[in-house]
Amino acid sequence: MMAHVAVAPGARRLVVKVGSTLVTNEGRGLDRAAIAQWARQLGQLRSDGRQILVVTSGAIAEGMQRLGLKHRPRQIHELQAAAAVGQMGLVQAYESAFAEHGMVSAQILLTHADLVDRSRYLNARSTLLTLLEQGIVPIINENDTVVTDEIKFGDNDTLAALVSNLVDANLLVILTDQAGLFSADPRRHPDAELIRSARAGDPALEAMAGGAGSAIGRGGMLTKVLAAKRAASSGAHTVIASGRTPDVLLRLCAGEQLGSELRAALPTLSARKLWMADHLQMAGRLVLDAGAARALSEGRKSLLPIGVVEVQGEFNRGEVVSCLGPDGREIARGIVNYGSADAKRIARRASAEIEVILGYVEEDEMIHRDNLVLQ
Repeated sequence: MMAHVAVAPGARRLVVKVGSTLVTNEGRGLDRAAIAQWARQLGQLRSDGRQILVVTSGAIAEGMQRLGLKHRPRQIHELQAAAAVGQMGLVQAYESAFAEHGMVSAQILLTHADLVDRSRYLNARSTLLTLLEQGIVPIINENDTVVTDEIKFGDNDTLAALVSNLVDANLLVILTDQAGLFSADPRRHPDAELIRSARAGDPALEAMAGGAGSAIGRGGMLTKVLAAKRAASSGAHTVIASGRTPDVLLRLCAGEQLGSELRAALPTLSARKLWMADHLQMAGRLVLDAGAARALSEGRKSLLPIGVVEVQGEFNRGEVVSCLGPDGREIARGIVNYGSADAKRIARRASAEIEVILGYVEEDEMIHRDNLVLQ
């Protein structure tokens, strides 16, 4: 795939994601000894001048254990109740472990809505950066007690990638119960080979990583590969490694080759375009004709109303919408200059006709090229 070049030693700002299977000892309750070991390692790294953020799963799994549930609930209110109960024990465990090593921690609970709204996005960024500047370790989880399926991140691998982008991290470390990414599922293919180093975003990785997660956690290897691709858009490298490897974080940051290193080789996006790219749900969709789709794919023009053949969904001016080609594939997304009602009226029409049709002109473009990001 790629020659190994250790990316962890030079990383000064790290996001460490720990999966629920590790945190809860495969669902048997919080593994306080494991949490203590990670805290010890992170304390040493912080002493070396590194800034650390932790994205942790485990609230629902811990809640299930406390409530005596043998199977993950299906109803959203039952999941929220389990998360509310489990979050208490989860944050206490981390706080105690970090305090043992002289570190102050802070609990941050996020939903997708916090990162879609531009002002809340910037506020979350400012809060996290302030905590880091003060030497505090943010402990981040999805706010499962209030989130619904429509606004979920879906898994904490995705959340960890979004946090990496949010704070301009150098490295995302995803700790899992597997040694790393294999060429095939090692549970079914004993001859599968560990991928030592590859380019984040390589389509071949997604084919290798198919398969669901454990009965305790929701993320599988595919979500980790996609998280690495997402984190690469802000220049962050990713390492997927076993959280059960002794001193895994210290050894990685010393340059030892552990797990799978997925290196960022994608062009780094501007802050505003990164925010648009990180939207998981779109406010609406614009279906383009072949000419407009080609122009956007080549990254050379704004989207004009005449190139839009259909407007789908309800949205307001200033929201982020998806741009689809004639084949239905998303080719770009951007901040739209017109709400859906007006966009439907001016679709397929020349820019010179906008004022006649609407009685006003916001912009000549449906989406300006400065507000477009290719997918």
